[in-house]
Amino acid sequence: MLGKEIRLQRLKNPASGRILTVAVDHAPSYGVLPGLENIQQVVDRVAAAGPDALLLMKGTAARCFRPHAGRLALILKSSTLSPYHPQRDVWVSPVEDAVRLGADAIAMALTVGSPHQADLLVNLAALVRQAERAGIPVIVHAYPNGELVPPDELYTAGRVGYASRLAMELGVDIVKTFYTGSAESFACVVEMAAPALVVAAGGPRLETDADVLRMAHGVVQAGAAGLTFGRNIWQSDDPAALIRALKHMLHENGSVEAASAMALASR
Repeated sequence: MLGKEIRLQRLKNPASGRILTVAVDHAPSYGVLPGLENIQQVVDRVAAAGPDALLLMKGTAARCFRPHAGRLALILKSSTLSPYHPQRDVWVSPVEDAVRLGADAIAMALTVGSPHQADLLVNLAALVRQAERAGIPVIVHAYPNGELVPPDELYTAGRVGYASRLAMELGVDIVKTFYTGSAESFACVVEMAAPALVVAAGGPRLETDADVLRMAHGVVQAGAAGLTFGRNIWQSDDPAALIRALKHMLHENGSVEAASAMALASR
């Protein structure tokens, strides 16, 4: 599958082999959150700071990504929730859309522990078949946050590891999932999902950029393949400075202290 390998290599930073993705796909699922009001401005601002990839819905990709084509990778989000059905992901973009837009990967969400999980698995299996024919990597946002999962178990290595392993067993290339709170526990998730790559989701907005950097350090120490952050970047006071600090950690194995100093010096 030469096409898939070429696209996977375009996602990865050549210095480290890790991937820093900025997700800007939140509005359909959660409403127009603070910081997302002007979508072209958000895309331009985060792209200028040079992450490895952007994650976008197809309408945003078609209308806003053109100025950045060829400078960073594009990941097409193929499914979405809505505030009216928060556990029912619907498939809205086939692989054909990813090919037409020149995307380097296609992503789909999988809510594990949802009453709709069986339908979501059928969709994911179909997406994997389409993507294999087209030579496009598949990324799955595998979250054990369905209503059948006890709330106090959402971020445990057992639940997150199962969700990640389930995605791998269905043939995905990269699993984006919850960070479990420590490098040691997240390393267990990375092991359970192998040989698929694992990247950590940023999740809800953390209190400070320093918290974001400490989380990123744990992800690197766990041996994960990278980070996909959304709110923790574009709701930051200085998204560009935070992206530069995260790049230093992911691609240069920088310390939390050095990255924090870099972020502050940029302001």
